[in-house]
This record gives sequence, structure tokens and C-alpha cells, in this order.
Amino acid sequence: MVRTRVEWLTAGRVGRPHGLDGSFHVTRPRGALLALGTVVRIGDGEAEIVRRAGTDERPILRLAGHDGRAAAEALRGHDLLVHRAAAPQLDEDEWYAEDLEGCRVVDGTAAVGDVSRLVALPSCEALEVRRADGTDLLVPLIRDAVRSVDVRAGVVDINLEFLGEGEPPASGQPPPAPADSPTPPDSPR
Repeated sequence: MVRTRVEWLTAGRVGRPHGLDGSFHVTRPRGALLALGTVVRIGDGEAEIVRRAGTDERPILRLAGHDGRAAAEALRGHDLLVHRAAAPQLDEDEWYAEDLEGCRVVDGTAAVGDVSRLVALPSCEALEVRRADGTDLLVPLIRDAVRSVDVRAGVVDINLEFLGEGEPPASGQPPPAPADSPTPPDSPR
């Protein structure tokens, strides 16, 4: 099954007004999507970003046609959406949250659940996976935990053993050696 690609990416949400000219703070920002001159969809309309101040973590924006504090207050709580074509190109091992949400999560051939959202943690981002039993599993987006991501097929292959959920080796037995490791000197050849 090939998934339909999301064409509008969430770039943030309009927060409280800043000053009197129609500028506002952006909550939950994705700074790379909020460049000066970018056209954003907000509510039923579209507007160009005509002012960009602050930082990527705490941007302050003003949109064309939305002048004055009352206009900024009227936008409060609306999502800012950016068309994928206007978004920066991602590297091979990067994905937008919208591309991962809803993907099926497996460990090899065993079904684990579905990605419900991407969570920003202090050291990395993690997939929040909703399991069939209703519980959630956080999977850090690191190579040891995630074997592969196929956005077109909508499948993320993870390593439950790395996450501490795989079956441990039988008691008293050492874990199996990787296939490419040298044979220990005291082992029969």
C-alpha cells in the first residue's frame, strides 16, 4: 500500500500578540518552515510572512493583511500551515512528523502498533507508538532503535530487543555472537 503524502505541513500555531502592529508569537514552532516571504495557510485563507523576528525556538511573525493587535488576537490558536513545495529539502534520513504519523510499526514481521505522533525529547525525537492493547511505546529516533523507515509504504521497522522488550537469552546462555564476529580462541572450530 502506498500512502498519500500530506501536502500541508504544520509550521506552528498563532500565540499571543506581540506589540501593536499585528505581530504575534508562534507556539510549537518549526522554525525552518517559517522563513520571511513564505506563504502560510491560516484558517480559510493564505497570507505571506512579512515580518520575522525572535529565534527559531521563539519566533515572532506578522502576516500580510493582518495589521493591528486585534487582527493578531483574532488569529490566536490557528495553525500555520506551509505547503510542502515551500519547505526546505530534507536529508535522506530525515522525515516530517506528518510523514511518520499513521505509519505501521513492526519488529521484523511482528506487528507492534501505529505511530500516533512525534515527541520532542531533550536528547532526540521519539515516535509515540499506539499498540493494539491501547498502551503507548516511545521509540527514540536513533539507529539502534529504528532499523528502517519506508514512508511510501507507511512502515517503520524497530528493534524491540534494543528497547528492552525483546526476549532475553535463555538463562545461563550467553547472547548469540554476531555472525561477523571472530570465533573466541577457546571455541571449537
